Amino acid sequence: MRDFTFDADLVIHSQKELAEAVERYGFLPFFCNSVEGFSVEEHIDRRLWFTGIEGPWEWKGPLIRKYGLAYGKFFEKKAAFVSPEWFMELANYRRDGYDFDALRDDGLANFKDAQLYDLLSDNAPVLSKELKRLGNYGKDGRKGFDVSISRLQAQCYALISDFVYMRDRQGNQYGWGVEEYSTPEAFFGRDFMEHVYHHTPEESYQRLFTHIRKLFPQENEKTIRKFLG
Repeated sequence: MRDFTFDADLVIHSQKELAEAVERYGFLPFFCNSVEGFSVEEHIDRRLWFTGIEGPWEWKGPLIRKYGLAYGKFFEKKAAFVSPEWFMELANYRRDGYDFDALRDDGLANFKDAQLYDLLSDNAPVLSKELKRLGNYGKDGRKGFDVSISRLQAQCYALISDFVYMRDRQGNQYGWGVEEYSTPEAFFGRDFMEHVYHHTPEESYQRLFTHIRKLFPQENEKTIRKFLG
């Protein structure tokens, strides 16, 4: 893993440039966060941010599919792209070395999270609306879908594997993309399963901390620790 100081003057003009930034730096949150200057929002060409021109909102699905990037609410309950190699370190740290079955066996898994994880694991990849239907989530059914799916992402037991757009009768795409969820094991496959616990959780955390500090040497330790969670 190579380390670089983050380019404060970075301006992203294309889907390819965004992918290159994630691969170069290892992480790139979508929205502003505790680490100033560390987001797509702060570095995108302003002509592409909510202007009606195709931009980062529409690029999310293609970036996940083409480049195999992890995407989900990984930092401070906000979405971020993470390269495959750094996602292994993040997952190992956030999971504290546990796969979900071991977490459940030791009585550490939230009951509602475990119910949703089982549905996700059995059906991945699966659209959010189908996952809700399978689990009977909704006004007259189970509650807490958003809380559980967000917590599973924060713990790196779930991620967003694509965004699927609905189409009208004429085949025209409309609306916001619908999240498709998966487990990292299903999304990344054998390589992830064989290497995610290669380090101790403490070693993974230190590698993550050191990497972010090298990207942002001016940032204080408290901010970096808050960002990493």
